Amino acid sequence: MLTAEQLLATQKANIATLFDLGQKAFEGVEKVLELNLQVAKTTLDEAAEHTKAVLAVKDAQELLALQASLLQPSAEKAAAYSRHLYDIASTTSSEVSKLAEAQIAEAQKKFVSVVDNAVKNAPAGTENAVVLVKSAVAAANNAFDTVQKAAKQAADVAEANFQAITNTAVKATQAAASTKSRKAA
Repeated sequence: MLTAEQLLATQKANIATLFDLGQKAFEGVEKVLELNLQVAKTTLDEAAEHTKAVLAVKDAQELLALQASLLQPSAEKAAAYSRHLYDIASTTSSEVSKLAEAQIAEAQKKFVSVVDNAVKNAPAGTENAVVLVKSAVAAANNAFDTVQKAAKQAADVAEANFQAITNTAVKATQAAASTKSRKAA
């Protein structure tokens, strides 16, 4: 049976974890805001430079070459932005997962402790029930571990696919820009 002190300690731990989760989420939002501010500032500066370059163009061929030269960096920047955003989300998710895993591990440990205490105090003749309970707890822990490993593998595959798609998109844009600049010349 749980005592008042144990309940209070559990509540304190849960509140601390809740604040830790909130802090991690806030840090992720803060990083996204910083990234967006940086992108907005850079975009504004580049727009001013591009406007000056367009105003300095003397003929249509030069304008086509300028447009082709602007296409590739834009695609690369969009891909870099996506990578940064993905990294922020991935890091935040990882930190939240670590906190959650620690909480789950602690809860499992406490539950096993409660089951062990109950087993020690079980009346004679309930050995079969005790074995069944222990077996169920072990099966639940194994199932949780399997699901956790599968989720991590799925996340790793998703990350690899994201990187491959981003790289393919950048290469395709580079090829298109190269073709346009050759046609303009």
